[in-house]
Amino acid sequence: MEIYLVGGAVRDRLLDLPVIDRDWVVVGASPKEMVEAGYKQVGKDFPVFLHPKTNEEYALARLERKIAPGHGGFDFDTAQSVTLEEDLQRRDLTINAMAETESGEVIDPYGGQQDIEARLLRHVSDAFSEDPLRVLRVARFAARFASLGFKVADETMALMQTMSGGGELDTLVGERVWQEMALALKADRSDVFIQVLRDCGALKKLLPEVDCLFGIPQPEKYHPEIDTGLHTQLCLQQVSKLSDDLAVRYATLVHDVGKGLTPKDKWPSHIGHETLGLRVLDDIHARIPVPKECARLAELVSEHHTKLHRVFELRPATVLKLLEALDAFRRPERLDKFLLSCEADSRGRTGLEDRDYPQRAYLAGMLAAANELQIPELLAANRERKPEDVIREARLERLETAVQEARA
Repeated sequence: MEIYLVGGAVRDRLLDLPVIDRDWVVVGASPKEMVEAGYKQVGKDFPVFLHPKTNEEYALARLERKIAPGHGGFDFDTAQSVTLEEDLQRRDLTINAMAETESGEVIDPYGGQQDIEARLLRHVSDAFSEDPLRVLRVARFAARFASLGFKVADETMALMQTMSGGGELDTLVGERVWQEMALALKADRSDVFIQVLRDCGALKKLLPEVDCLFGIPQPEKYHPEIDTGLHTQLCLQQVSKLSDDLAVRYATLVHDVGKGLTPKDKWPSHIGHETLGLRVLDDIHARIPVPKECARLAELVSEHHTKLHRVFELRPATVLKLLEALDAFRRPERLDKFLLSCEADSRGRTGLEDRDYPQRAYLAGMLAAANELQIPELLAANRERKPEDVIREARLERLETAVQEARA
């Protein structure tokens, strides 16, 4: 039995990045021997074992053979005769196909160290094309390592384009698409994830609602970048500076999808794109199981982001309606997320990346003003009226005063 550290842990150590998760591969062992050694077996498709003390995953070296379409269409061979080099050959990228011995020696049969030096994301073998999920994984790694200068190798991009042109991407279930998308959105350059998927033709299959935004013009007065797809990417760059919250980042990605439905004869104007976006989001969320909080924030940002941009012009009653629509009185944390996504939208414009966004502090201040109520005393003095009417009227009075003070 020989045990090697493999994959991301080896890669990240060579990149001088923190090693968070460690995975191991075991060569020359049987499931029975692993159990007898104290490991706990998990995994249904192939034998994976948890270390009795560290709880880290130890997988038997394996070969795999394509037997059906899709990410899960593989048969696995975990015979004791499978070598380390054979196990590494089935991995996606060369930088993920390295192993390390207990003494620290790096075993690198497919040029992972060379590609780290060249800052290339390159597939290990043509077996890459058998798993459609790898298209998303490469795009995700491109987003994660963009700040280090990594690019997708030309031959790997060509292979991904071939894969995107076939039908394999259609076999991916929404859960797996979301898992990769969520990880990519957490990267500092999630805009690169979108770009790589678009370059290989996968974006129009996986997220056509965002892909169609490229080429749609916007008024140059407000959007010097003009192109809606480019604006979306610029917004993703800005939101990475403002928040690492997944819901905020997802809402930023899809905040303008309604522009894909606005009439072409009205371009570059997009009147009504806010509510049109709700229809588009329904389509996305019917296909991809986006978590409830992410989906709800995306809907709120789509519908109300332009109201926040012009919040200084709104009457107190309209400000109150906006706060109510955002459920800000019960969920102030959701308002904070909404404000961050809107700020990313405002700053995601060529040449305007560093401009101030006082609307964020203004609406937060309006909420604070409307909350300055002694509700028990207020209700006690108005027992004959409906509590919700009393509270709403008092909030409106507070907002009228706050708006007057802000405009003075």
